[in-house]
Amino acid sequence: MKKVRLLKDYQNFQKGTPFLVITESEFIGVKEYVLRTYDLHHRLLITDKEYATLFSQIGKNEPLL
Repeated sequence: MKKVRLLKDYQNFQKGTPFLVITESEFIGVKEYVLRTYDLHHRLLITDKEYATLFSQIGKNEPLL
């Protein structure tokens, strides 16, 4: 499971908020991602473009918080 971090404020989430990438899906060339906050209370459904501009992957040894 991929771990990503928010690069800038988005909706009600602050910069640096960690997320888990739950699923990646593609339908007729449109790729979407379902992300959950690390505590699993909130869910985001975003497009490939939003994913590329708003999130960066967290390394395996990097702490989440």
